[in-house]
Amino acid sequence: MNFKKILSSFIICFSAISFAQNSITEIETDKGIRYITTDIDYQVTGTYSFKGAEPIVVLNSDGTGIYQLHDQPQRTMIWGMECNKNGELKFVKGFDNVKYFLFYKYNSSLDAETEEKWNKVDFTIHLNSLKMFINGERAKNFTPKE
Repeated sequence: MNFKKILSSFIICFSAISFAQNSITEIETDKGIRYITTDIDYQVTGTYSFKGAEPIVVLNSDGTGIYQLHDQPQRTMIWGMECNKNGELKFVKGFDNVKYFLFYKYNSSLDAETEEKWNKVDFTIHLNSLKMFINGERAKNFTPKE
C-alpha cells in the first residue's frame, strides 16, 4: 500500500513539474487576446542574421532577445510562439517546412510617447535545407533532433 502512495505522489509531482515548464502567456494584440509560449520542439534559440550580417534577431530561451529592423539600432524585446490556451502551438505544415507565428514586443520605445505593441511575424522551419527563418529573411542553421 505504501508503494502505491509513493508511486502516486511521484507521478503527481513529475506531472506538475512537466506542465510547469510549458509556460503560457496571455497577450493583448490588435486582433485580440492571443497566447504565446517559448516551448517548441526545435532548438529555436540563437542568432538569426540577414545574409550573415545585421540586422539580426536573437531569441533567448527565457523569452527575451533582440529584434533589429533594417537601418535601425538593436532593441531588446520579449517573444513567444503563438499557441492556444492549452499551450499547443499553432502552425501550418507545408511540403518541406513548418510555419509558426512569432510574436515580439520591444521592451522600450524609441519615442517616449509611443507605447509598444505586439508584432506578429512568420517563423518557418525548412526541414530539407535545415534552416530557420524569421520573417523570411533572418536565417540560422539548425540540427534536427535524433
